[in-house]
Amino acid sequence: MRVIFNEEMKQVADDLDRMAQRVRSAINGAGEALLNQDVEAAQAVIDGDIEIDALESSVIDQCVKLLAKQNPVATDLRVVVSTLRLAATFERMGDLARHLAEAARRTYPASPLPAEAQDLFAQMQDFLNVTADRMVTMLSDRDTKTAEQVIMDDDQLDVLHRQTFALASDENTPMSRQQVIDVILLGRFMERLGDHAVSAARRVVFIVSGFDPSKEPTRDEGTDID
Repeated sequence: MRVIFNEEMKQVADDLDRMAQRVRSAINGAGEALLNQDVEAAQAVIDGDIEIDALESSVIDQCVKLLAKQNPVATDLRVVVSTLRLAATFERMGDLARHLAEAARRTYPASPLPAEAQDLFAQMQDFLNVTADRMVTMLSDRDTKTAEQVIMDDDQLDVLHRQTFALASDENTPMSRQQVIDVILLGRFMERLGDHAVSAARRVVFIVSGFDPSKEPTRDEGTDID
């Protein structure tokens, strides 16, 4: 029975790794669409979200069958339940990347962002690209050091996110009402991507050690913007 469980869990882990890789591609593509008015990249992200959703469904189905058939306990149960949580987190991240891509497609060939916001959002995107790379690594290698780095570095994105509010409320910055809305919403979507990456990192540390390294226990609780 143990051999069967390990084989089935390996299949689930492979699907979860694929989810993380697809989310990384979605984050990268959404940034390309948003900052460079690349409508093909935007459409690829939008179309690719279907695959992320399908992988989530596959992971959930496999985990439910494992819980029902194998009756895992202790560490095995922790892994299965955490895998379910990770799949949900990655699905939300895919949705957020899709929202960014949809905004870029909506205003094409113009950008939804005013010129004054381009540099700030480029910094946020650079941070998310690095975080997405780390997310794939920490998951595939069960690398707790990389996971802890994702958790600790998230404050940098929070600082950038606060600057989007300052920009949107600056009456001296020439922005239309739609641009003000886009700056606030797109900044929030990007900040939530960072928060979900932190949630995934905490879950990886929990899988490996059984310890939840929450910096702020309630930071990822509550209503999500998906």
